[in-house]
This record gives sequence, structure tokens and C-alpha cells, in this order.
Amino acid sequence: MVEMRIRVRLFAIQRELAGTREVALELPVGATIEDGWSALVVRFPVLAPGRPSVRFARNGEYAEPTQALVDGDELACIPPVSGGADEAAEPPDAAEPPDADRPIRIFDLRADPFPPTLADELSARLATDADGAIVVFVGRTRQSPGTPAPGQETEAARHVGRTVDALEYEAHEPMVLAILDQIADEIAARFAVVRLAIVHRTGVVPLGEVSVLVVAVSPHRDAAFAAARYAIDETKARTPIWKAERFLDGHIWIGAPARTGTSPQSTTGDRQS
Repeated sequence: MVEMRIRVRLFAIQRELAGTREVALELPVGATIEDGWSALVVRFPVLAPGRPSVRFARNGEYAEPTQALVDGDELACIPPVSGGADEAAEPPDAAEPPDADRPIRIFDLRADPFPPTLADELSARLATDADGAIVVFVGRTRQSPGTPAPGQETEAARHVGRTVDALEYEAHEPMVLAILDQIADEIAARFAVVRLAIVHRTGVVPLGEVSVLVVAVSPHRDAAFAAARYAIDETKARTPIWKAERFLDGHIWIGAPARTGTSPQSTTGDRQS
């Protein structure tokens, strides 16, 4: 039998259960993503119960389980999500003001705490004299727990009544940046907002610290509000960023199965407000 070799990447709860981040698999030529998952489960049976909430990405893009694999593919298994440090566009030169007609996208994943001035710095890099609205969304670590990811219910029951000490984030960084770029395309088409920043933490984020920052600028407030809301909602629903709530004696993975496509909502911003 002719075989091919693929690389499987595991994240968050799957990484913990399997005890590894990466697995090499040999599959028959013509095997599908679902076949790859089945072969993975043979090696790591503990992963099998998670299948209903797993999504897949082939070479950095979401893919259906029926899609065929080829030799050398990377298959990422995406457990429920919580919702690299390069920018999708270069910032304007500090010596000259931003051009009102020039799209600017700033996407970043950072392991270090955000400086208190980050929102102001991003706003200054994005806004032009034509912009009458700057909307900033700040997400922080809170004490109260969220909804446990599928399969984490028993562990969550152990921590009922306790407060969260910190959050810990893990990300598939190249895929995150690619999806943020797609989200920005959608925001430009829906709300005519073309200057946007989304910056997210990785690693441990203690209580009260900022984990995500969104800045949207526009000539009109309704479009800026709509763009910021869409940006954070889609980031949480679609990007492969995983969140664990940390307690004194354990942790719980939080979230729901990733949405692999665009929101069906067809909201449009009021560009005249």
C-alpha cells in the first residue's frame, strides 16, 4: 500500500490529554481528514470523546473532515476556542499623519503585559483628521468563571464556588493572523471601517490584567461601534486561541467549538451618524 506522511498538531486540552504537541502519521494515499483523526485516536484513544467539538485546519485554513489529505500536509486539530507578532500592514511613518484613504491593520499576539498606554498608542497610529470616532474594547481577566469547554464539566464541578486566579492563553499564531485579516476584510465590506487593531495576549494573564484590545476608527460613531463589536465577536468565535481558567489547584479549558466561517449576520453600519 502506498502511503503518505502528514504532521498533526495538537493544542490546549488535546495537547494535555495526548501529552504531545505534534504527531507524525502515515496514511494511505487518498485518506481524508477524518481518516487522519481516526488514525490519531488509535494512537491516543483518550482523544476520542472530544470528536463532536473538534474542528480541523489543513495547512492553516479551516477544512471539512471529508477533504482529502496529501503527502506533507499539516493537520491541526482545533478544540473549543475561547471566543503572531507581525502586523498585517506596516504602521505609518511616525513623522507623517495617517492617510484617511489608506487601510491600516495592526494584528499582534503578545506574551508580555500590555502597557497602560497601548490603546492611546494604537489610536494615534490609526486615526486621521477625518475620523470622528475611536472605539476601544478592552477584555480583562475577571474573577467569575466562564462556560467550560465540552468534556471539562467534571473538572469544572471541582471548582464550583471558587474564583478564577488567572487566565492562560494558547494560540495557533499563523492561523490566528490569517483569520484576523479575513475578519478585517469583512469589516471593511460591511461597515466601511478600514483602520483596525486587534491585539491579544498569550500565556498567563493575572486577575485584572488586559487580555485583548480592539481599536476601530471611523468618521462616524455607529460604524466604529459596529466594527469593534464585530471584531471581538468574530475573534472569539473563529480564531484558534484557547483559554484556560486557572485556580489554586487546577485549571479548566473554556469555550465552544470554533465557527469555521463568516457570521451569517448581515448587519451594516450607519456611515452617516
